[in-house]
Amino acid sequence: MTAAPAQPAPGRLVDGIPVAARLHIVTGKGGTGKTTVAAALALALAEGGRRVLLVEVEGRQALAQLFDVPALPYAEQHLAAAAGGGEVVGLAIDPEEALLEYLDMFYNMKRAAHLMRRMGAIDFVTTLAPGLRDVLLTGKLKERVMELRPDKSPLYDAVVLDGPPTGRIRQFLDATQEVANLAKVGPLAKQSKGVIDLLHGPLTAVHLVALLEEMPVQETIDAARELDDAGYRIGTVVVNRARRTLVPAGQEHPHEAELRRGLDAAGVDAALTAPLARQMAEYATRQSLQAGNASRLDSIAAARVELPELNQPIGLGELNELAEQFMTDDQ
Repeated sequence: MTAAPAQPAPGRLVDGIPVAARLHIVTGKGGTGKTTVAAALALALAEGGRRVLLVEVEGRQALAQLFDVPALPYAEQHLAAAAGGGEVVGLAIDPEEALLEYLDMFYNMKRAAHLMRRMGAIDFVTTLAPGLRDVLLTGKLKERVMELRPDKSPLYDAVVLDGPPTGRIRQFLDATQEVANLAKVGPLAKQSKGVIDLLHGPLTAVHLVALLEEMPVQETIDAARELDDAGYRIGTVVVNRARRTLVPAGQEHPHEAELRRGLDAAGVDAALTAPLARQMAEYATRQSLQAGNASRLDSIAAARVELPELNQPIGLGELNELAEQFMTDDQ
């Protein structure tokens, strides 16, 4: 038997991004920038000639906006080249299209399925039963993760999912288990088992995105606890848009006389002394709150990656800059 060709070696990934993982699920509270984080992670994973699929499932076309390309069809599409000859490919999974594929694949109902679609039944079913939508989406993910080339090597070296927010991620991942509890035999049962094994196995890691603010931090802590209790592996906690420490300890409330002398020495108008002192005090307050929220994340037993706050809008250059934060210089 001929052995499958070796996969391209992954790049210099930081702790918390398992080398063996093939599916990376990125979740976070709405507004934390999880789509940006998922895209940056995909670019990092693609370094060194790897081919990575970046998937969205919420119908927002956020990836198209981020990479400045037309709306993604229900088919793989090139998004970006990565360092070392890698590639990031995008896919927007549509539950309706996934159900059509499922009916054809497992029940040979292609013609009947298209008739149901014309009648509006497909959209009705997926809307009426949101759990079914999640089953279809995770099933499609499993297909892409496990799909092989003719030479038996993986079609994609890694798949990154821009997943549902933390408030819904447990429900999304557990949907197939609920179906498996009902369907004990047949193609649905077999498909469900494959999805469950993938999501709970060593090929999957869930990454949590947070801002160093009270509500996102608490939701991240709660989600990490729920996912861990349910047997899902936490990869990294990604702190997005982290502010740099600019005000040294002891200088939170600068003496204006000393600040004025410093401005004079630097050739800066001394009239800026008072407003600059106020800005330093305000920044120091936010800096202190950020540090306190960061310490709360210590309760999650997972590696942490901090991404800097960058000027908007985020484009490919900024995404590559963020991707570097998922890499290490260690060889």
